[in-house]
Amino acid sequence: MAVSLLGKAGRAPAARESGFAAHREGVERLLASYRAIPSDANVRLAKKTSNLFRARAENPAPGLDVSGLNRVIAVDPVAKTADVAGMTTYEDLVAATLPYGLAPLVVPQLKTITLGGAVTGLGIESSSFRNGLPHESVLEIDVLTGAGEIITATPDGEYADLFRGFPNSYGTLGYSTRLKIELESVQPYVALRHVRFHDVRALEAEMIRIVDERTYDGEPVDYLDGVVFTADESYLVLGRQTDEPGPVSDYTDMDIYYQSIRHDSTAPKRDRLTIHDYLWRWDTDWFWCSRAFGTQNPKIRRFWPRQYRRSSFYWKLIALDHKYNIGDKLEARKGNPPQERVVQDIEVPIERTADFVHWFLDEIPIEPIWLCPLRLRDTGDEPAAGDPGRPWPLYPLEPKRSYVNVGFWSAVPKQPGQREGAANRAIEDEVARLDGHKSLYSDSYYEKEEFTRLYGGGDIYPNLKKRYDPDHRLLDLYSKAVQRK
Repeated sequence: MAVSLLGKAGRAPAARESGFAAHREGVERLLASYRAIPSDANVRLAKKTSNLFRARAENPAPGLDVSGLNRVIAVDPVAKTADVAGMTTYEDLVAATLPYGLAPLVVPQLKTITLGGAVTGLGIESSSFRNGLPHESVLEIDVLTGAGEIITATPDGEYADLFRGFPNSYGTLGYSTRLKIELESVQPYVALRHVRFHDVRALEAEMIRIVDERTYDGEPVDYLDGVVFTADESYLVLGRQTDEPGPVSDYTDMDIYYQSIRHDSTAPKRDRLTIHDYLWRWDTDWFWCSRAFGTQNPKIRRFWPRQYRRSSFYWKLIALDHKYNIGDKLEARKGNPPQERVVQDIEVPIERTADFVHWFLDEIPIEPIWLCPLRLRDTGDEPAAGDPGRPWPLYPLEPKRSYVNVGFWSAVPKQPGQREGAANRAIEDEVARLDGHKSLYSDSYYEKEEFTRLYGGGDIYPNLKKRYDPDHRLLDLYSKAVQRK
């Protein structure tokens, strides 16, 4: 439940204190659950749901009780900030901020992604070419460390090293209990233009220009992403905020958003959505992955309850598939080999986008694929002496350099004689060759030395572990992301 700072005179301070009092109760339950975990057991969250795709070993020890950390504590519409508990979903966060004409600077695509998860992992969306990644709009963060302490980390305080090292640590340095974040003003509608390209290199060139200039054909661009269907059919989707009233589309019923992007015209195809529906445009069909469940078949979709057309429900179906190997059993009945899961988001420098896309289309039989440009926020600050200019050491994107996130989520047939994860390993090799990285929410196969080079920040990560998890109550990043312990 959101607690607003707006209200009748004299009531705002009381409402704010009520929100923080409820949050303190949740933190106390969290600390009590930490103390109940045996000292020789790894500390984990007790979560019913997850947006991680990598498997992990069963843990018999009880988990951390985060049941009281799933709400927006307070929204300050004047300062354009929000205090948010770490397990709050973006669905609830957006519901609390939109009534004030505000939204987080970056709203990841799926409703059940949590703010804490997007910060300790990585989140991205179509505002990332101007607003960077979710952790860049964090002003301060309360963290339960591996040592069982709650500390407040800020960019310049005593725990600035943890503030910088927390992104991409995936809970191996601690868990966020509260985050104070910046918000931005948004208009009630988003006007869309779907621009078709017959050549991915032409798309790449136009994307580079838009990221730099933030305009297209005389109109501002506030949101930017894209979809590649084939080598000769790809699109940039350009969004412009507007308060101009008018008809809007609805892709939560029979119409499907990603299919609406496609067209044959040389001129951009135009569309309009409410800001709410724009932010969640991908969630109804989990981009295009709902087709695996038959949801895009009109005969099935008509009778599929609307409340179950969302990523959180598809997640439950995926979990059942993983538990009982349903997909492989169905393929076996058809005489087909088992499938290798290829569910990844990678980043390459923007000028290498076409190189990666062409390689991927030639080597990995998955389509469509998603494109989302990003750039670290330009604070205007010059790096201090000796600062390598990479402010987030566990995911070292270069400031003032543009990248593109490429997302692909499906499976490919396993080939006889190939080693485990052959397709994923090939992707890792190609991404490294192109000077890129990949997100760690799914299967990874790096050797430890290469993983440490890509995600360890030199001595930074070991020093952070030594300071904030001296007794190794939390798994280390390699064990969690690659060894899947």
